[in-house]
Amino acid sequence: MPKSLWLLVIGMMVNVTGSSFLWPLNTIYLHEHLDKSLSVAGLVLMINAAASVIGNLIGGSLFDKLGGYRSILLGISITLAALIGMNLWQGWPYYVVFLTVIGFGSGIVFPSMYAMAGSVWPEGGRKAFNSVYVAQNIGVAVGAALGGLVASFSFSYIFLANLLMYIVFFFIALLGYRHISVDSGRQTSVLNEKKVIRNKSKLTALLIICAAYLLCWVGYVQWQSTIATYTQEINISLKQYSLLWTINGALIVLAQPILSKAIKRFEDNLKLQIMIGTVIFMVSFGVASVSGNFEWFAISMIILTIGEMLIWPAVPTIANSLAPKGREGFYQGIVNSTATGGRMIGPFIGGVLVDLFSMQVLFMTLVGFFIVSLTLASLYDRPLKKEAALSLPIH
Repeated sequence: MPKSLWLLVIGMMVNVTGSSFLWPLNTIYLHEHLDKSLSVAGLVLMINAAASVIGNLIGGSLFDKLGGYRSILLGISITLAALIGMNLWQGWPYYVVFLTVIGFGSGIVFPSMYAMAGSVWPEGGRKAFNSVYVAQNIGVAVGAALGGLVASFSFSYIFLANLLMYIVFFFIALLGYRHISVDSGRQTSVLNEKKVIRNKSKLTALLIICAAYLLCWVGYVQWQSTIATYTQEINISLKQYSLLWTINGALIVLAQPILSKAIKRFEDNLKLQIMIGTVIFMVSFGVASVSGNFEWFAISMIILTIGEMLIWPAVPTIANSLAPKGREGFYQGIVNSTATGGRMIGPFIGGVLVDLFSMQVLFMTLVGFFIVSLTLASLYDRPLKKEAALSLPIH
C-alpha cells in the first residue's frame, strides 16, 4: 500500500477508536445517568444519525469544492468543538446538542476519507476500501474494550478519552494529509445525479434488496441501544458489554481469511449469501432473547457477527453489479442511505416497543422483520428475470 493510504488507514483507526469510546454507551448514559426513557434515548440517537446523514451529504460536496484535506480538517474541528463542550457540560439537554453536532462533524469526515483512499491507490481497487474497513473494525474493537474499562471508573473519563483521540486524529490529518493529491472530479453523490433512469428493472431490484437491508439494520442497531440497557438491567457490567463489541471487531478482522474461502462458494449467488446471513441474524436474536448472562450474549454476538460479515459486503456488491456504467455512485449512495436510515429509525422503534411492551416483544418483532427481509431478499431479482424474459426473441 502507498504511504498516503497508510496515513489514511491510521487516521481512520484513531478516529473510530475515539468514537467507539462513546457510541456503544450512549443509550446507557441517557437511560441510566440522565434518567431518560428508552424512547427518548432512541429519539436522541435518531437525531444524531440524521445529523450524520446531513454531514455526509455536505462532506461529499465539500470534497468536490475544497478537496479532502480541508474537508477533513473542517469536520474534525466541528467534532472537537462539540467534544470540548461535552466535557464541560454533560447534563440534559446539552448532551443532545453536542451529540448532534458530533454526528454532523464526523459525517463530514467519512466521505472524504473514503474518496481519498480510492484516489491514492486506484490500482488497488477494493483493497484500498477493504483496508479502511478493517481499520474501522480495529478501532471498534479497541475503542469499545477501552471504553467499558474507562466507564467503570467514571463516565466523565469517556468524554475526555474521546476528546484526546480526536486531538491525535486532528494532528495526523493536519500534518499527514496536506500533500495527498486526489482527483475529486471522479467522485459523485446522490445529490449530483441528474440523469434520467432508463433501466427501471435494475433500480427496482436494488430498492427491494435495500428494503431487506434496512430491516436487517433496524435489528442490528438494537445492540447499540435497547440491548445495551437490557444488559445493565440483568447485571452485565459495562466492561463485559464493551467486550461484546471487542469480540465483534476482532472477529471481523481475524476471520477474514476463513470467511473469504467460504464466500467463494457464493460468488455467483449473492442472494443466497444474504439469505443465509439473515437466517443467522434470526438465530442470533433468538439466542439473545433467552440469554441471562454474559457468556450467552457473547455467543449471540459471535453468531450476529457471522451474519453481518455475510450481509454487509454483499449488498454494495449487488449494487455495483446492477449499476449502469457511470451510475455506480448513485447506486452506492442508495445503499449507504439505507444503512443510515436503519441506524436512524432502529433505536427509536426499539425504544418505543420496550417502553410500551417488553424486551421479549421487541425480540419477537425483530424476528418478524427478519422474516420479511428474507422474503424480500428472495424476490429482489424478480424484476430482472421478468425483463430478461420479455427481451427474449419470439419464434
